[in-house]
Amino acid sequence: MGPVYYYVIIGGGLAGLQLAQRFSRELFFKGKKIAIIDPSEKDTNDKTWCFWEKGEGQWDHIVSKSWKKAHFYSSEEELDLDLTPYTYKKIKSLDFYTEMKKELESSPDIVFIKDRINEVDIVKMQAIGENDIYPATHFFDSRIPQAYTEENKYTKIFQHFKGWQIETENDCFDPETFTMMDYRLKHKDSTSFIYILPQSAKKALIEFTFFTPYLTEESIYDEMLKRYISEISGINTCKITSTESGIIPMTDFPFEKSNNNKITKIGTGGGWVKPSTGYSFKNTEKKTARIIRNIKSGFKPGKNLVNKRFRKYDAIFLDVLAQHNGKGERIFTRFYKSNSVEKIFRYLDEETSFSEDMKIMFSLFGYEFIESFFRKL
Repeated sequence: MGPVYYYVIIGGGLAGLQLAQRFSRELFFKGKKIAIIDPSEKDTNDKTWCFWEKGEGQWDHIVSKSWKKAHFYSSEEELDLDLTPYTYKKIKSLDFYTEMKKELESSPDIVFIKDRINEVDIVKMQAIGENDIYPATHFFDSRIPQAYTEENKYTKIFQHFKGWQIETENDCFDPETFTMMDYRLKHKDSTSFIYILPQSAKKALIEFTFFTPYLTEESIYDEMLKRYISEISGINTCKITSTESGIIPMTDFPFEKSNNNKITKIGTGGGWVKPSTGYSFKNTEKKTARIIRNIKSGFKPGKNLVNKRFRKYDAIFLDVLAQHNGKGERIFTRFYKSNSVEKIFRYLDEETSFSEDMKIMFSLFGYEFIESFFRKL
């Protein structure tokens, strides 16, 4: 058994690193030893994070591309979206990992440990890894709780996708405009669409994405990407330079109920992924800031990390997708056609008033929403 840590952070991904950074920058935590434990070195570009924000932000120096305009396509509609006053920003995970490790490794209070944690013993107050045991006064745990896989009474949708980073011979993309959703090609009876992040006129990340209660074979993603490039985009030839894929839970499961005096769940394991969209980057900023305020105020770290009003909205929306998955295109078309981008982003950031929420909800309403409303009550 090694030294006793003040905090152990299980998982050195987005949530764990942002939380560690906040600890390292606060005088309140100086001298408190903190371990970040992860089985991976985090030395590969394993994902892409995108988010929207107003004006300049603290991550702008590692933003690889940003956009002020977006496209939305349905089978019958084409919308050009002006994102003002927001900017949509893209960060490569490797750039984020590298930047964060460089800063945190310079802190005398932060230590990185390569290990896989199998269990947290809250009686003995230690995290049990494959290589060692790590005692601490509190554990911040990004692992998805076992209860999530066992509990069936909550709605579970998966955002699952595969993307190709491609290069074309000719100019095929508008580098100033990304595609939020393109439903002109979708898999049968599902909420599925193409998402495009153009880096330049000849380079773009093209992803085929599902919001479904089920997963699918990898060959389906490849087939749909090939069809989109040949049938919809008008690209004659291209070269695939890299690929990425992922599965993100979209659920109303109450991850926060796993929090207690000894353990605070964070990241995906804490329900920090926005249930109705799958976005997590800005959510993580807000949650980690709340944890710091809670600790400094003498509260439990996990106090008030969930906005129950918006969680209820998410639950209704997810239930609609679960019960009527083939209608996702129609719902999202209403969403973007009937509301301003600023109002949409404020709603997704959980910053709107109740009256504004009701206007947005009524813009989506059909009988399926009424069914889900009463089911989720």
